[in-house]
Amino acid sequence: MQVEIISPDKKVFSGDAIYIELPGLDGLFGVLKDHAPTISALKKGTILLRDNKENEQTFNVNGGVAEISENKIVILAD
Repeated sequence: MQVEIISPDKKVFSGDAIYIELPGLDGLFGVLKDHAPTISALKKGTILLRDNKENEQTFNVNGGVAEISENKIVILAD
């Protein structure tokens, strides 16, 4: 999946992932390949991203919005 994390100042991350975990308003939720199209508000928390080599990266956010569509995830983070 193609993932972009964008803050008001800059593009924080752009790359591929096999799994991403997001802090949704109702709790954490995970996204894998072929996830249903979704738009979700995010609360303050940590985004976990796992790449094709099972490496993990984390990004702290103060909220935002995530759009998931056709194996592309765009996160507009605060």
